[in-house]
Amino acid sequence: MAKERILVVDDDADIRRLIKKALQAENMTVDLACGGNEALEIIKSSDDFDLIILDVVMNDLDGFELVKLLRNSGVEIPIFLLSGRTEDYHKILGLGLGADDYITKPFSPAVLCAKIKAHIRRSKVKFAGKSDIIKAGPFKFDCNTYKVYNNGVEILLSPKETMLMKFFITNPNQVFTKEQLYQNVWGDIIIDDKTITVYIWHLRNKLEVDPKNPQYLKTVWGIGYNFSTDKCLDS
Repeated sequence: MAKERILVVDDDADIRRLIKKALQAENMTVDLACGGNEALEIIKSSDDFDLIILDVVMNDLDGFELVKLLRNSGVEIPIFLLSGRTEDYHKILGLGLGADDYITKPFSPAVLCAKIKAHIRRSKVKFAGKSDIIKAGPFKFDCNTYKVYNNGVEILLSPKETMLMKFFITNPNQVFTKEQLYQNVWGDIIIDDKTITVYIWHLRNKLEVDPKNPQYLKTVWGIGYNFSTDKCLDS
């Protein structure tokens, strides 16, 4: 059985060593990063982590920013935030941005390991029956490579267009307001109508044969947009 692989991101060398020692004692593989930017490079080069632990306060990119970036880029594995900040506000913020747990310092290495095992176990159950390929008519979304295909031909999308397409294809035949799209794809509640409109226009131009008369990515006037599979089912 493959060992669970954990990425620990903390600018405190003592904390990194403490967590690494505890996890290795539990037969886990541990990768270390001393900052947010280094962590991003590691994650870009490897996608087989089972869980990520992020310190909240770091010199370059803090844990709140990093967890938001990871969730918006499609990272779905469990993420823990580690912090000396004990106020409820910070816990609520971290969990709201997409963290699965918020661990306050000082912490018990044994309890941390137990929580890690529990989250990884639930994560594996959650994704065990989940297909890596999402299909809808001529479209295919590869959840491993985050590539989109139309009748087997790759559609070149920007990162944000890719996330928008993933959201639509996993939630077909549902109408979403601009506010809901902004919240689910951008991870923010600050609404900029023009941003949504521009991205829908770009995506529609890449998906549709006739973007002015869309068959898939449709506008529901006065409400928002939906990705219709009615046409897909006829394909």
